[in-house]
Amino acid sequence: MTISTIAQTTLPVGTWNADPVHSQVGFEVAYIVGTFRGTFSPFEATLEVREDGSASLRGQARVEDIRVQDENLTAHLLSPDFFDAERAPEIVFAADAVRVEDGGVLVEGEISIKGTSRPLTLTGTVAGGGTDPWGNERVGLTLTGVVDRTAFGITWNNPLPSGEPALADDVTLVAEVSFVKAA
Repeated sequence: MTISTIAQTTLPVGTWNADPVHSQVGFEVAYIVGTFRGTFSPFEATLEVREDGSASLRGQARVEDIRVQDENLTAHLLSPDFFDAERAPEIVFAADAVRVEDGGVLVEGEISIKGTSRPLTLTGTVAGGGTDPWGNERVGLTLTGVVDRTAFGITWNNPLPSGEPALADDVTLVAEVSFVKAA
């Protein structure tokens, strides 16, 4: 079997671990007149697909592993104004409802940021399913979802001269994860 980039209609059975070299988890938020982006690297994720077709997804990242374009911005994101890495060192996502339907994937779970948990629905696609050149079985998920950062106590902002906030409340989470089947 070869790797396919065609969207799949099912998830292959097994336990699948994220390949951090070929995966990315990040966020995007409107800022002034553009988009501010960051990633978390490394991160961990496991996809468990059972014989009955049910599936679960678990992931976590250490807040201190946030990556942005400027180390001063990194320090601000780690501070109590944003993620408060000292008091809340991890972001955790857990979903027991992962379904492939209507040509896409729907993941319903809960995300915990800064000590607060909220429901989160992710949508996207399942890609591939096959064996890589080194004999590893792979499957990929591309997922997006939106959270309101203020629901997690992340309320910092800086008003523009117009009085409008510089930073949007809605944050888009973006994950492109290549999973490798566990031995």
